[in-house]
Amino acid sequence: MTGKYMPRTVILGVIGSDAHVVGITILEQALSAAGFEVINLGVQTAQDEFVSAAKSHDAEAVLVSSLYGHARQDCEGLHDELDDAGLDVLTYVGGNLAVGQSDFEETQATFQQMGFDRVFDAETDPEEAIEMLREDLQLTTTEAEQIRVDG
Repeated sequence: MTGKYMPRTVILGVIGSDAHVVGITILEQALSAAGFEVINLGVQTAQDEFVSAAKSHDAEAVLVSSLYGHARQDCEGLHDELDDAGLDVLTYVGGNLAVGQSDFEETQATFQQMGFDRVFDAETDPEEAIEMLREDLQLTTTEAEQIRVDG
């Protein structure tokens, strides 16, 4: 499609048994306003749903949210499933990732060791995450400008 920018597709959802919806609603709105095509899987999303959605929508990123503090257990094996499906996507995780989390750097290191490209705490501004997503997707200046115009 000459002259028309195709929006980048991201998958968004709350993993496992977590039913917190406010964070992903805010993220969905911010990502959409920034020009991304957002597939919001909602809450209590299983790993295979993230994988299936990423594959069927040819997504470039999977954004996992968790606020109830059990993200490590819920995310164990996610990257294996993505690899098994032949998917090479960016993966972000954010929220209140560990019960009693007192050292975010330690939590961040744990999730990076699990394979996540970016790890965010619950206080991260959506615009900060969007800028990192643009950077990680290596959006050209033209694409980033088009996202701002079309978004």
